Formats: sequence, structure tokens, C-alpha cells
Amino acid sequence: MTTDDSGMGVETGENLGKLEANLAKIEGLTQRLVKTLAHKRDVPKDLQGPDQELYVKAASGYWSEMLADPAKMIEHQVEYWGKTVKHFAEAQQELAKGNLKAPSDGTPTDKRFANPLWQTHPYFNYVKQQYMMNVQAVHAAVGEVDGLDDSDRKRLEFFSNQIIDMFSPTNFLATNPDALTRALETEGQSLLDGLENLVADLESSGGEMQVTLADKSAFRIGENIATTPGDVVFRNHMFELIQYRPTTETVCETPLIIFPPWINKFYILDLKEQNSMIKWITDQGYTLFVVSWVNPDASYRDVGMTDYVEDGYLTAIAQVKSICDVKKVNAVGYCIAGTTLSMTLADMKARKDKSVNSATFFTTLTDFSDQGEVGVFLNDDFVDGIEAEVGESGILESFFMSRTFSYLRSNDLIYGPAIKSYMMGQAPPAFDLLYWNGDGTNLPGKMAMQYLRGLCQGDNFANGTGFEIAGRKLHLKDVDVPVYAIACETDHIAAWKSSYRGVQKMGSKDKTFILSGSGHIAGIINPPSKVKYGYSLNDDLSLAPDDWQAGATPLEGSWWPQWEIWLRAKSGKQIPARTPGDSSNAVLCPAPGTYVINTPKV
Repeated sequence: MTTDDSGMGVETGENLGKLEANLAKIEGLTQRLVKTLAHKRDVPKDLQGPDQELYVKAASGYWSEMLADPAKMIEHQVEYWGKTVKHFAEAQQELAKGNLKAPSDGTPTDKRFANPLWQTHPYFNYVKQQYMMNVQAVHAAVGEVDGLDDSDRKRLEFFSNQIIDMFSPTNFLATNPDALTRALETEGQSLLDGLENLVADLESSGGEMQVTLADKSAFRIGENIATTPGDVVFRNHMFELIQYRPTTETVCETPLIIFPPWINKFYILDLKEQNSMIKWITDQGYTLFVVSWVNPDASYRDVGMTDYVEDGYLTAIAQVKSICDVKKVNAVGYCIAGTTLSMTLADMKARKDKSVNSATFFTTLTDFSDQGEVGVFLNDDFVDGIEAEVGESGILESFFMSRTFSYLRSNDLIYGPAIKSYMMGQAPPAFDLLYWNGDGTNLPGKMAMQYLRGLCQGDNFANGTGFEIAGRKLHLKDVDVPVYAIACETDHIAAWKSSYRGVQKMGSKDKTFILSGSGHIAGIINPPSKVKYGYSLNDDLSLAPDDWQAGATPLEGSWWPQWEIWLRAKSGKQIPARTPGDSSNAVLCPAPGTYVINTPKV
């Protein structure tokens, strides 16, 4: 190392220069952070957590149990204290012997603690074991609370777990060996990069912490995702209709139309060529149409479920029939779009309209008697808050839905990504699925409340009351076309047992139910080439869900080919392949269209 006139090493001078530059960066980031937080968006209190009544009920139940059986409560406390003190003593004994190692660890395995230091380093292992003991104590205390109905108990367990997950030692720099090691390896640059990532996320989400999950610069819709060739052949204020170009010389006479959920954008079905369901269907020899819903702004505040049925579904089906010159189509509905497809079918029966030959439902709820994991957000405390929000803004902004769904998988979608981005200083990955996940859409205010009140809370479509569309009361039992339904075993949005019960209540004589492995997205977007997850099939739909599953035949690989066999039998003869549009429907623009790209001002 050389020295300058002052006797200091050149390397030291370089380090000082780097330090000064980093300090200047930190000062600039701090100013941006203060400015962002000073203009933080106002999130209604009712949308930030459950009503305090839930905790009052829990506290009352806990104290009642303590008064009724104090010995049991004391036993739990003594057990917890005993484990904690015993572990402290064991750790101290190892150190007293000069052994810089952790004592025996009997706590459960957890992927958050994958770093070997959590097991071998006495400090990190001590923190980890104490945390896991605290988790066990909280679970035991919550489990002993009496006087709660099933709904309140599920909510108490869920929100208790949210608190537990938030306080995991992995979420704090001083107790995260991965982040500390990274900081040493990079001479603190990772922490500076992490601060920059944090400030950028806060700026983009109005001061709320919403972790960027994917590199937004890595994807361009229509260029490297959503690239299957097709054309927009119809457009109204609700949707663009995309007809995909054929890849086979002949196609089935009956066209297929897919209605994706308008909570997200349709290109989950067309992320890239290798896993594109749209391309796969087209390659099997079908004339395929896909609806691309508009992303609404406040001017859509009075758009309701009737508008989606009449100006959406019925209009799209009529356009497909006209373009293809056919009397019937096959239809697919995904998630909320499947729910609305089922209502459209009931409405069509009332109109004596037989335009739909068969219906396929992807992860669709029509029976809301058991709402599954997402049900913790469907009580009046949250729904009242949503009603107030949409009353003021006209829409349910995608921000609120994205945050809600993220908390259903908080370790995977919030804390894990936050650790990598803010503490490790890593750039978000170029992951197409996570990019799509962050590209959310808004919901019209009226439609959102009709869905939440009439379906999620009231269960009106399935319970006999009837859900009103265009002045008519519609009933699930009136869905009588041939039905093929796919649910996903670990789906946290549309619980498979509820989906199954809905199919049972449909009036169709021809019904097939498939249970796919994995969750809401991966269980559906599961191309045959991957040979992943598998699925189960049982023809006896008279059974209770657990009995159906117990008697189902497990099959390997994707369910797509099995469904395609069923669909082909409903799709008529082979005819020459159709090109997009006709004399009455000129091509408006290439796929993926304009609605999927346009972002409304909020």
C-alpha cells in the first residue's frame, strides 16, 4: 500500500471518499423518506385491522377461563416459564464451559431459519429458540380461549399469527445472520441499497410499505409476455375481445371463450410460450376468444354486477357467435369470472337463451357458506370500511386487494421479499408471475359491494334467496349446462371444498370435478410439459368433500389434457381454421390490446 504526503494510505483515502459518497446518498434518501412519509396516503382505520371487539371477546374469554380454571392457566404459564428459563440455563452452561455452540434444539423446523447459524451459533440459536417458544405459548393461549364462535376463532388465530410472523427475528437486522453477513461482505453497501429499495417502494405506494416483488423493467406486455398472436375484434366500455390466430389447419366448429377475473389481468393465461394456456389451447385446434376487462376508474362507480353480465358476458358471447357464425359457444370462467359466469348461465336459462353449450370453472366459488382463509377479511368490520372507501373514491383500488391477498401469505409475499430487498439490498427478481401479481386492477364501487354483501356475506346465489341481476332473482340450481370444474388443494382464495359444494348444488346432469395440486394460480397454470402437481378425479359428486377426496383417484401431471378430451366432445366437427374478425368485426389492433396496458388515474 502506498502513502501520500500525509502518511495515510491511498486505500484509506479511497475508503473515505466512498464513505463520504455513501453519507451523501443516505442524506438524500433520508430527505426523500421524510418527504414521502409527510404525504403518506390516508388508509382508513377500518381497513388496517379487525374491529377491537374481536380482541375484547378474546380477552373476556381468556379471563373467564382463568377464573373458572386458574390451575390450568397457571400450568400453561409455568410450562412456558420453565422452557424459557431452562433454555437460558443450558445456553449459559455451554458458554461457561467455553463451548461456543448452541445447546440442543428441539423446536420445530421452519424455512425462515434455513441458515446453519440459526442452529450452530449460540446467539442466533438462543434468539430463535426463544421466539419459537413464544410462538408455542401464543398458540396455546389462543387455543384455550372459550366463548368464541368458529368465525371469531378463525379470525383470532389468523391475526395472532400475523403478529407472530411480524415479530420473527428474521425481520430485524440485529437478529438476521443472512443480512448481517451480507452487510459485512459488502462493507455496508447492501444496507444502503436496501434503504434505496425501501424509499423507492414507499414513494410508489403513497408512503405505505408495499414490497416490489418483481423487476418491473424486465417485462413489456406484448413484447416478452402476453405474446401469443391474436387480434382485438370488439371493444366496448367493459372489455376488449381478443381472437387468437389459429396454429392448426382445422379447428373445432364450436369456439371457446375465456372470461378471466377482472381482479387481475388476463395475461396470467399467457405469461410466456412455455406455460401459456392460451397458446396451448390454440395449438389443440380451437378458435379461442379471451376477454380483456377494462381497468376501471372513478367514472365506473355505478357499474354493477348486472353490467358485467349484460355488457360483458352476454355481449361477448353474442359477438363470438356472430364472428364464428355459430349458435353455441363453450365458456370458461376463472375465479370471480367463474362466479359471474354461473350467474350468467342462470340468467340465460330465465331468458331461454341456449347459447352456451358447456361451462368450465377454474377455482370458482358459487357457494360462500364457508369462505376459507380469505373469510377473515369478510366480516362487517372490514366490509363496512370498504363500503366507506368506495363511497368516497368510487372504486375499490387494487392497492387494498393486493395488500389483503398478500397477508394471506405474509411470509412469502411480504416479510421474505422485504428481507431480501430492504435488508439484503437485493434487486427484485425478473419473475413473470410476480410481475403479473403486482399489476393489479381496480373494482367498480357498486360491483364490489354487491359481490361482498350479496355473495360473500349473504351467499344469496346458493342459499335459495337468489342474487338479483337485471331485476331477476338468480339461483345456483338453475345452472344446467354440462359443467367441468377445477379447484386447487391449497387455494387460499377459493377454498376447494366450497368450490366442490357449489358444483354439487348446480342443476347440471353432466358434472365433472377435478382437484388439482398446488394453489390458486400454479394449480391452474400447470402445462403438461412441466409434469407437476398432479390432480385427483372422482365421478361420485354425491359425497361430502372429505369422502370425495378419500375416494378420488390420484393422477400424475397436468389436468389440461384430461379437460381437453372432455371439451373436444362438446366442440363439434372439424372445419377450416378461422382468421380473426369478420365483415362486421374488423380487427381493431393486435393482441394483447389496449385495456391490459392502460392504467387509470386514481
